[in-house]
Amino acid sequence: MLTNSRDRAWVEIQADALLRNASVLQQVVGPGSELIPMVKANAYGLGLSATVRTLEAINPWGFGVATLSEGLELRRLGVTCPILVVSPLPPASTELAVEAGLQLGISNPESLRLVTSAAERVGRAADIHIEIDTGIGRAGFNWKDAGSWKRYLDDAIKLGVRWAGSYTHLHSADEGHDTVLEQWTRFQEALRQLDVPDNMLVHVVNSAGALRLPELAASAIRTGIFLYGGSAGVGLPDPEPVVSVRARVVHMRQAHAGDTVGYGATYRAESNEHWASLGIGYGDGIPRLLGNRGSILIHGCRAPIIGRISMDVTVVNISEIPNVSLGDIATLIGSDKDEQITVDEIAEQADTIGYEILTGLSPRLPRIWKGLDGQ
Repeated sequence: MLTNSRDRAWVEIQADALLRNASVLQQVVGPGSELIPMVKANAYGLGLSATVRTLEAINPWGFGVATLSEGLELRRLGVTCPILVVSPLPPASTELAVEAGLQLGISNPESLRLVTSAAERVGRAADIHIEIDTGIGRAGFNWKDAGSWKRYLDDAIKLGVRWAGSYTHLHSADEGHDTVLEQWTRFQEALRQLDVPDNMLVHVVNSAGALRLPELAASAIRTGIFLYGGSAGVGLPDPEPVVSVRARVVHMRQAHAGDTVGYGATYRAESNEHWASLGIGYGDGIPRLLGNRGSILIHGCRAPIIGRISMDVTVVNISEIPNVSLGDIATLIGSDKDEQITVDEIAEQADTIGYEILTGLSPRLPRIWKGLDGQ
């Protein structure tokens, strides 16, 4: 797909960079550990269909999602490999999930009962992964009590539920390795009490955990932000950039000393200035906090964002950049000549994280994939 000259703004995605980031992770953990790319939240904002189509080239174990609808969409797209729902589902979603052959993360005895009953009703086996809470606190069986809840698991297995995997979620792998080791020790103690079969799929580390402590990769790793070009954590290797966000100049004006711009008139020109309006705003996922603190690239130069970002328009000061014209392309995330604005730079300026920037990119921005099917 090529950029449409009528587009006011769009997202560019480099398929080859996505695959190279996956290759880095695979090399780090070695051939004994498989990849489970997390494609929840519209594949971190990149677009589910094209992302899965691209990642199928690496022959992953399967794909990870967070919701029933995401799993069903993958099935509609023709995905036949395992699909793991890592977040707890509401009770009413259980039967549809089992019917679609989704593998379910299980966090409590009631969910085990629901899966068992659903499998019996729809007439097919259900594959489950037992989530063990080793410190994140939001889901999973408590690791301290593994011996007391093992009987619920045993009962489900007797009734035909297949115990396919076990996992935990790391809470601070992006910050350091100490908590990872602590959670790993807790997880191993729980597995010991559960008497886990040798062929069990065990998956613990995320992108940060894999890069920091690859020896803990176990059977598989759940990969996310590093795949999509975001930093996995402090002191870790940077991924290749995958996502760029571009917008066109849709209006230009000469401003004079005292002129104001944007809602609340938070920016006032101190002298004669040249302003350009870009066809993109917070309705497209550009954080409103970037007003008067962020910048963009145009003609390989930085231009500051001035005033508050509107739903559909962002204004920049181009006084120091010559020869800007209507229709010129500005870069909000990505590279332009020798300059670059990363996802994580934007996140820092907006007091958030790269995950939120990527997943917040609005559906009204077309996704333009490069390097896919010869593009």
